Amino acid sequence: MLVINSQASLEEAITQLKKDFEESKYLELDIKRKGKTRSGRQNRALHKYFQLLAEALNDAGYDMRNTLRCDIEMPWNPDMIKELIWKPVQKAMFDVDSTAKMKRADYTKVWEVLNRHTSSRFGIAIQWPSED
Repeated sequence: MLVINSQASLEEAITQLKKDFEESKYLELDIKRKGKTRSGRQNRALHKYFQLLAEALNDAGYDMRNTLRCDIEMPWNPDMIKELIWKPVQKAMFDVDSTAKMKRADYTKVWEVLNRHTSSRFGIAIQWPSED
């Protein structure tokens, strides 16, 4: 697999493609365009947000039964926040199933929707985590 992620790697790829074409006069390429996915810093912030929201909902007495209307009283944890709250909103907004495949700019858009919802419905607002 060839990855082109800079002007220098683009020039190298063009040179190699020209060379390969001159040798065989026939090439088949499968090109996948990818936007930048989340950075390591965004990944840490995302998972910290899951943890903080789970703790805030639990501390305020909003277990899963009260929040999602299921019959089982169960405290929140970060994985439940990710799977039951974050991912459905992400899927509805961007049609992306994996948090790792979202574009960098889209994380804050999902957070804004969720934060607005938890603020108005439960009185819980969690700032997007920073390294501070």
